[in-house]
Amino acid sequence: MSTSGAVSAGRVVNTDRYPLSEPGGPGWRAVVDSTRAELAAVGCSVLPEFVRPQLLTALREECARIAPLAHSEVERVNAYNIAVDTPLPDGHPARRVMERGNAFVARDHIPATTVIHQLYTSPVFQRFVADCFALHELHELADPLSGLTLNVIAPGRAHPWHFDTNEFTVSMLTQPADDGGVFEYCPNIRSADAENFDDVDAVLAGRGDHLVRQLELRPGDLQLFRGRFSLHRVSTVRGAVARHTAIFAYSDRPGVIGSAERTRQLFGRVRPEHTRGQTVRGDHLLD
Repeated sequence: MSTSGAVSAGRVVNTDRYPLSEPGGPGWRAVVDSTRAELAAVGCSVLPEFVRPQLLTALREECARIAPLAHSEVERVNAYNIAVDTPLPDGHPARRVMERGNAFVARDHIPATTVIHQLYTSPVFQRFVADCFALHELHELADPLSGLTLNVIAPGRAHPWHFDTNEFTVSMLTQPADDGGVFEYCPNIRSADAENFDDVDAVLAGRGDHLVRQLELRPGDLQLFRGRFSLHRVSTVRGAVARHTAIFAYSDRPGVIGSAERTRQLFGRVRPEHTRGQTVRGDHLLD
């Protein structure tokens, strides 16, 4: 790893708490070990105050400036992001249809000078995240739109219950809502070998509150999450302020590009790369 990579991350990361300037050192290993333990136990780990305190205002303002560029399209969806008219047996949780109202700013609208872009492209940050997830290496998505995005949830909107397509998710709240907009999740409600439809359906039907946890997130906190196996949502945003979250999308395989269909749903457009891209899955779950 280049020294410049570590220096770049050091400008953004609160190195007093997270010694990314010493890759593989004792402080690094202590944070990684703690994070791995949380991920193994509950599928989620939050590293509070990950961004330097003096950069929090810039973090919020930079993202607020690009938020109006988000593609917004209210959709009828299910928790698996498959077609809502897919033929399925009675009682299948994918038959429960919800309204998705969150919007996304694509990567090509996010300036390279922003805090979130500097963090996303930092080699030392990528090595740190890979270490936390016990992966040999991470790669930025080759997708020109979905590698780094800003998720925008406007007042009155929500991101309903769903599973992620990636086994690991990296995100950072940049602007909280006035009220609502709570991140809720069901730790490891399914596995690579078992869908566990009964518990998933119980949560979707409002009968599974005992399976649900809530997270209190603050701007600059780094969230590492196994969203492939943990059903999760952001509750309805209330008040006058939208909720903004940076999504750092990586893969343990190089060259990954999203499907044209899903890309068009999220961003309202595709690029030439999407017609020849590859969607990679490491399991045979519904989605």
